[in-house]
Amino acid sequence: MPADARTVGDGLIAGAPDAPELVGSRCRHCGVVAFPRQGSCAACTSDDVEERRLGRRGTLWTWTVQCFAPKSPPYAGAADGFEPYGVGYVELPGEVRVEARLTEADPARLRIGMPMELVLVPAPGSDGALTYAFAPAEDR
Repeated sequence: MPADARTVGDGLIAGAPDAPELVGSRCRHCGVVAFPRQGSCAACTSDDVEERRLGRRGTLWTWTVQCFAPKSPPYAGAADGFEPYGVGYVELPGEVRVEARLTEADPARLRIGMPMELVLVPAPGSDGALTYAFAPAEDR
């Protein structure tokens, strides 16, 4: 990330704004991939893990639309200006399923199995910080 780009969490996102990468980890013992990056493996408990930059494309595994303002953090937006947004799990092939915001909230435009691509979007209520989301790949 460029020095002037701010993200919502340290160590979650790397790469350039137009080609972001999520930072996960991979267990050197059993090969399990995790996101966000972990200090030990949840599968085998080994602490022999390495940083792994995750793939930018995957498929929508499941999704929903958040139609009301969440009542607690990490949501930081105002309830009166709330706009519904998509949330889903995107399966990164051979790696991990990532829970993320979706850039699309129209149920007619979302379907399980559709190709998705990682993008950066402004984080609600964050004064310009960026967060990760997945956009339908056919829109890119």
